[in-house]
Amino acid sequence: MGKNKLQKFAEMETYERVFQYPFARLQAEGGFPLKGQWHSVFGNDRPIVLELGCGRGEYTVGLARRFGEKNFIGVDIKGARMWAGAKQSNEEGLGNAAFLRTDIELIDRFFAPGEVSEIWITFPDPQMKKVRKRLTSTRFLELYRQVLKDGGLVHLKTDSPFLYTYTTALVQLNRLPVCEQTADLYGQSQANDILSIKTYYEQQWLDRGLSIKYLCFGLPQAGGLAEPDIEIEPDSYRSFNRSRRSQPSNTSNA
Repeated sequence: MGKNKLQKFAEMETYERVFQYPFARLQAEGGFPLKGQWHSVFGNDRPIVLELGCGRGEYTVGLARRFGEKNFIGVDIKGARMWAGAKQSNEEGLGNAAFLRTDIELIDRFFAPGEVSEIWITFPDPQMKKVRKRLTSTRFLELYRQVLKDGGLVHLKTDSPFLYTYTTALVQLNRLPVCEQTADLYGQSQANDILSIKTYYEQQWLDRGLSIKYLCFGLPQAGGLAEPDIEIEPDSYRSFNRSRRSQPSNTSNA
């Protein structure tokens, strides 16, 4: 592990609302002491919203700035990137923003049933070959059910036609209530305030002329969930994982 990364981890330990709990620490300490008590972190009982795979934390910080009536928690295992949002939040004194460094698969160890009101998934790897790793797959939706209130909202913003098509098909198959949906967020209409927050990756995709897709749906507690049995054309511009993107020939690397 690089020295700079260790320094960032150490710095985040000094922040009031940053919690670093990779699996080893969670196991060593026998659990997370604030599970079911997150409102004590914020000092209020306002709705709690998660951003899963928060990366640099742009959405977590942006949402916290705009919506003081809610509490926002960015979740990611990559603390070196999370440090940017955590530092900014700390410097601005955003009392309704927090960060949790852990694996997304472990969120049921950190939040009690019904403790979360909404989940944001912003520009995840579409995992075109691995259904179980897609953050909108039935595997993850069942995980979200363990922490979301009944009918809690799931927001997806993505540049990936593949992931958008897959998630839309899954939502339709399982008759999940759709709150809002668009295949071209900035092209067909002006995005509202909450949707206009741009992440680092989102700006990259927009600079390359790619459209941004958005889907918001409710997730009831009752009912089984099934995977759609459809063939989806792979994304033509993405042939590697997020750390090894293929670039359009007429653009420079961002």
